[in-house]
Amino acid sequence: MKKFRLTKGVAIAFVLLAACLWGTTGIFIHRLNAMGLSTLSIVFLRAAMTALCMLAVISVTDRSLFRIRLRDWWIFVGNGILSLLFFNFCYFRTIEVSSMGIAATLLYTSPAFVALISAWLFKEKFTGRTAIAVVLAFAGALLVSGVLTGGQLLTVNGLLLGVASGFFYALYSIFTRFALIRGYHSVTITFYTFLFTALGGAAIADHSEIAASIGQNGASVLWLMALYSLVTTVFPYTFYNMGLQRVENSYASVISSIELVCAAVFGLIAFGEVPDGYGISGILLVLAAVAVLNLQSKKKV
Repeated sequence: MKKFRLTKGVAIAFVLLAACLWGTTGIFIHRLNAMGLSTLSIVFLRAAMTALCMLAVISVTDRSLFRIRLRDWWIFVGNGILSLLFFNFCYFRTIEVSSMGIAATLLYTSPAFVALISAWLFKEKFTGRTAIAVVLAFAGALLVSGVLTGGQLLTVNGLLLGVASGFFYALYSIFTRFALIRGYHSVTITFYTFLFTALGGAAIADHSEIAASIGQNGASVLWLMALYSLVTTVFPYTFYNMGLQRVENSYASVISSIELVCAAVFGLIAFGEVPDGYGISGILLVLAAVAVLNLQSKKKV
C-alpha cells in the first residue's frame, strides 16, 4: 500500500474529520454504559477490536505494512501504553475523584504539552499565534465543560491526574511523529498502537463484567462495540496520522479541539442537550483558536 501524498489543505481537513468523529464518542459511551460496561472495559474492547480490524485490513491489502524494525518497537509500545492507555486511565480516574467537566478541561492542557515538546524535539516554532491558539482552546474547553457553572470542586488528586491525562494524550502526537519520520504508514501506526493498547488494557479491564454484558445483551453489544471502534478509532486515528504528515504537531493538536464543538452538536442532536451561554462562548473560542492557526498557515503560504 503506497503512502497517499496530500496537500496541506487536505491534511488539515483530515485532522478536522478525525476530530469530528472523536466528537461522537459520548453517544457510544452512553449506550455501552447502559449495557453494563464500565469505561475502562470499553477502552479495552475498543482497542482490541481496532487492532483486529486493522489486522484484517492489512492482511487483505498489503502485508508489508506488518513490518516494523526491531529498534522502533519502543515507538509503538510508547504510543499504545504510555500514551493511550495511561491517558485513558488518568482521564477516567480524574472523573472519579473530581468530575467529568474538570476532567474534560484539564485534558485540554494537551495542546500546550504538544507545542512545548514538539519545539524541543522537532524544532517546531512556538509562535505567538500558536500560544494564543492554545490559550483560546483551553479557555473554550473550560467554558464548554461547565466547570464554571457546576460548582465542581478541584482536588489535588484531580488536578494531578487531569494534567497527567493531558500530558499522556499529548504523547500520541509525539510518538506518531517519530513513527512518520521513520517512514511508517499511518495504517501500520494505528495497528501497532492499538495492539499494544489492547495488550495493556487486558490487565485493567473487568473481564467478568464484559462476559456478563455480552451474555445479557447478546451480539448487540459486540456489534455496537465494532461500530464504535470504526467510527471513533479506526477512521479518526488513521486520518489524524495522515494529517500529521503535512501538519505540525502543535497545529494539529489545537485543530483537534474542534472535537468539543462536534461533541456539543452531537449531544444536542442525540440527547437534546442545549449548550448554555458559557457553552456557546466556549464553542466560539475553540473556533477562534482554529481560525488563528488558519491565518498563521495562510501567512506561511
